[in-house]
Amino acid sequence: SLVIITLTYLIIGAAMFDYLESENEQILNNQLNLNITRFKQKYKMNETEFNRLWHRLLEKKPYLAGNQWKFIGALYFCTVVVTLIGYGHSTPRTIPGKCFCIFYTLIGIPIFLIMFQSVGERLNSLIKF
Repeated sequence: SLVIITLTYLIIGAAMFDYLESENEQILNNQLNLNITRFKQKYKMNETEFNRLWHRLLEKKPYLAGNQWKFIGALYFCTVVVTLIGYGHSTPRTIPGKCFCIFYTLIGIPIFLIMFQSVGERLNSLIKF
């Protein structure tokens, strides 16, 4: 039952992060695309020239992982937050997302610790047997 509770907790957290962060991420992506279009128009670059520049920039800082805050990305974030106390490659950007992350972590870490302890005890009993 602890594993079910933990998985349910992860799914609920992912749904909340999807709800809280997804719209903001889409707005930022739209702004980036608008800025790219303006940049290409301003410097009269065709798609090939711009892609060459873009890939050169990405070699310095790769970040094209796609939309992170859709459900699957948010589920991954939730798992990383409660198991590893964050990985550092992504963080919520909105104030509600940040507040929820603090609350979610404070409850999620103890749930994971209890679940891992329970699984460990069962594995220990199995090994002793």
